[in-house]
Amino acid sequence: QVQLVESGGGLVQAGGSLGLSCAASARTFSRYSMGWFRQAPGKEREFVAAINWRDESTNYGDSVKGRFTISRDNAKNTLYLQMNSLKPEDTAVYYCAASPAWYSLMDLKVYSYWGQGTQVTVSS
Repeated sequence: QVQLVESGGGLVQAGGSLGLSCAASARTFSRYSMGWFRQAPGKEREFVAAINWRDESTNYGDSVKGRFTISRDNAKNTLYLQMNSLKPEDTAVYYCAASPAWYSLMDLKVYSYWGQGTQVTVSS
């Protein structure tokens, strides 16, 4: 069982930056691929970024490429998402998720564990 707790959400102006963290309870955190997803009101949950446990390779959703950076610190059991050049359309609840897989990380179905989410609001 893995428990995930997100933090760092809040209100920021367009063009600003925000950093999210996700603390994981798993002793084998380093053996989980980790992802960030987001969900805006009335929309489906959307892939944001993922980091592979095998080689720490990363991939990003098209809407955030070049603006967001995912990283992890296995010694601290923590996942991060640095968000720069934020836009109003980035407003959503952001969720971190853990998967034992190292493939298809853009697909939310491969994730076994989810956090409760943290709200990010970008004002125009």
